[in-house]
Amino acid sequence: MEIHKIETGNFKLDGGAMFGVVPKVLWSRTNPADSNNMIDMSATSMLIENGDRLILIDTGLGDKQSEKFFSHYHLWGDFSLEGSLKKHGFHPDDITDVFMTHLHFDHCGGSIKYSEDGKQLIPAFKNARFWTNQEHWEWATHPNDREKASFLKENLLPMQESGQLHFIKRKGNRQFVEELGFEVLYVDGHTDKQMIPIIDYKGEKLVFAADLLPTAGHVPLPYVMGFDTRPLLTLKEKKAFLDEATQNNYLLFLEHDPHNEVINLKQTEKGPRYNRTFTFNELFKS
Repeated sequence: MEIHKIETGNFKLDGGAMFGVVPKVLWSRTNPADSNNMIDMSATSMLIENGDRLILIDTGLGDKQSEKFFSHYHLWGDFSLEGSLKKHGFHPDDITDVFMTHLHFDHCGGSIKYSEDGKQLIPAFKNARFWTNQEHWEWATHPNDREKASFLKENLLPMQESGQLHFIKRKGNRQFVEELGFEVLYVDGHTDKQMIPIIDYKGEKLVFAADLLPTAGHVPLPYVMGFDTRPLLTLKEKKAFLDEATQNNYLLFLEHDPHNEVINLKQTEKGPRYNRTFTFNELFKS
């Protein structure tokens, strides 16, 4: 198995929304805001080479939305999904599987694109199977008012219409997914049945933390996003996960942190805390 870090693009979000009830004077120590209260965010994917499978975990925002849409997210930097794949020697047609932690637009927007004539929305990976789970699909395609702006039908329905959509058959809150070759942890605090990949890689447990832990600044338990639908459940899920990650020295791959690629944790009298930042390359590409 080989894993590559895939940079799909960077954006900004409101810092208050990202940290919920935590005062700005506290969260801005780790995630400084600009004059508009916006903080830096990344949309970093992971590409897994495993035998004849090429599995992409999440696909970022994509580029098909309107200029007005993207103006709310203050895109910055030069990264793109296709450009990052090319850098590692791959083409979108090489991807065999796209695993989506959940279906918010910043995690699956790159899965769908416009056809060359601009008239149709089609899968960006024509040879891939798109993986989610039945419960989350129902949640996303019949959205509640709180998440309606995050579940965009143009990101979702073309997967189904193409026949490329597949559901992982959920077995409890944690399972090994044979089709993909890694373990999945289900969490419900951020959105219903978000899936967190836990991958055995080169003697380490590497966790794609998605929106259970979006940035290194979110490690303390009360630092929960205002976007979470069930924040008290996030606290419970996060505590169990951080305790396990600390005890077993898991490496946490941070999808949304442009300044801390991979971190580990340490136990303190206040509970698990950020310990050290690593680049993905220094850990696995030396």
